[in-house]
Amino acid sequence: MTPMADASPTFHHLSVLADEVVAALRPAAGEVLVDCTLGGGGHAGALLRAADCRVIGIDRDPAALTAASSALSQFGARFTPVHGRFGDLAALLARLGQPEVHGVLADLGVSSHQLDTPERGFSFRFAGPLDMRMDPNASPSAADLVNEASEADLADWIARFGEERRARGVARALVRGRPWSDTATLASAIAGVVGRGTGRIHPATRTFQALRLVVNDELGELERLLPAAAAALVPGGRLAVIAFHSLEDRMVKQFLAAESGKSAPKDPYGHPIGTVRLRPLPPVSPSDSDPNPRARSARLRSAVRLPWNAS
Repeated sequence: MTPMADASPTFHHLSVLADEVVAALRPAAGEVLVDCTLGGGGHAGALLRAADCRVIGIDRDPAALTAASSALSQFGARFTPVHGRFGDLAALLARLGQPEVHGVLADLGVSSHQLDTPERGFSFRFAGPLDMRMDPNASPSAADLVNEASEADLADWIARFGEERRARGVARALVRGRPWSDTATLASAIAGVVGRGTGRIHPATRTFQALRLVVNDELGELERLLPAAAAALVPGGRLAVIAFHSLEDRMVKQFLAAESGKSAPKDPYGHPIGTVRLRPLPPVSPSDSDPNPRARSARLRSAVRLPWNAS
């Protein structure tokens, strides 16, 4: 497994499980594949180099689209950048006149570039504005949430999306400390409630994750993407999804189980009742020797669209 750096110097991101993604999607000459999380173009470039295929790259971050378009310009018309949310996959493909594709990839979560750019406000490692928007033109921002949401909503989000045990205490501190404007001050306040502990992760990590997921509606986007991706695949088409935390991975696992018939009711002969569309493949995780520290929690789940019950 070779982590692959996105080629643009202005949008640095080390693409996780690049070789495994190519193996799962098996691009072939003449095929059309979709990279739903384009970033700087690392995965898309790997697919384009693997075969004489075409790749449609979707991202809601204009900086990512600009960087990837520059990095992949050598592939000419074989690469098509699209600004949009991957939850709108069906509508985006229809707009391109390409309702069916041979492969769909989603590398979920935030990019290294977004994390390492203080003015994007994704990380508490640098002092920056409370933003966290993948699309800077969208709303709300993280500042909007922490300064305007109710204490009950904040506690619910932090518990549900951050799996933070002290969610109520954190929410109470956020409301009492308003207004908030920068990441470092907010992280310090959260640490004051959660405590430093003995773990490797910063005490604000879970709350920042929760805010980011809500700001970008990441789980809602994934919930909309998965059935749209399965429906867009031609028989024999491949789906690959890389998740970095349990909420995303659980959603992908449950979707693949449902689409494979594993969790469906069975008839008297043991056959699933209803349409069976996907055949899941064994999940893949990075090796312990992977040089990218952000890859440690990654899990790649993939599946093949079955040739029967394909409607």
